Amino acid sequence: MPNEQLTLKNDKLHDFLCERNKEMTDEWYQTLDKSAGGVYASSNPEVIEKLKQQNQEFHELMCAMFTRDDMECVKDFEGWIEKVAKDEGHLATPLEAVLKEFFRTQQQYLQHIEDFAAMQENRISPAQVNEWNKAIVNTINKIILEFTVQNTKAAETRLNAQQEMIVEMSAPVILLTKEIGLLPLVGEINTYRAQIMFEKVLQQCHNNSTERLFIDLSGVPIIDTMVAHQIFQLIEGLKIIGVKTAIAGISPVIAQTAIQLGINFGEIEVYSKIAHAMKFHKLHVSEK
Repeated sequence: MPNEQLTLKNDKLHDFLCERNKEMTDEWYQTLDKSAGGVYASSNPEVIEKLKQQNQEFHELMCAMFTRDDMECVKDFEGWIEKVAKDEGHLATPLEAVLKEFFRTQQQYLQHIEDFAAMQENRISPAQVNEWNKAIVNTINKIILEFTVQNTKAAETRLNAQQEMIVEMSAPVILLTKEIGLLPLVGEINTYRAQIMFEKVLQQCHNNSTERLFIDLSGVPIIDTMVAHQIFQLIEGLKIIGVKTAIAGISPVIAQTAIQLGINFGEIEVYSKIAHAMKFHKLHVSEK
């Protein structure tokens, strides 16, 4: 067969591969490294069935490339790639483990093409087999690249959402009475957390019609100048919406940072402990 006549299109090869879709999926799963973790380690029948279904859908799309003259079939995989890349099971699986399975699947195709050519009794030239093999490798490489991009984006989106949820949960306004709230801050406060806190606390106080808010900093070991500035901006913001604030538990380090910023404590109620602040405002609390 002259080189210029080489083509991917071959209905017999298409049928040969399609007939072996389920067999390829079963073989793939049976030889799967279950110790790789993530979705591959699951013993949940529903998860396993979904994993096999995704694998079989891949084969159906892959086989279709042999019914066309067009060598570019990655577009056909766009929906499949997006769905699998954003799948929770695959997001919980190490990326290197997923890529390993793409390469194992690639090897399956190369082997089946070799088997198909052997059955044709020299009617298929080595050049044609090589053309099919190149198409398989090129296509799967492109799929791997696109999957990696989509999976990384999805992982970053999920991580950002988790971080935002953690930040929201770490800055809750606890209602002590109908009009009084407590904001206990614990752990390291970075600039991002301070910004989210500013937005969420203002919104919570507005929604709850809070008149007074106690801010407890006793659980915060240290803050930088940017975060200190954000906290005192929060106090100013609360003042604008009619919420009076009182701060308790300021450490010497935080006090020094505030002084370096030139923050005036003159108009801010400050207490050594949150218990003292609540006692002063006649709220019942057990002092430790």
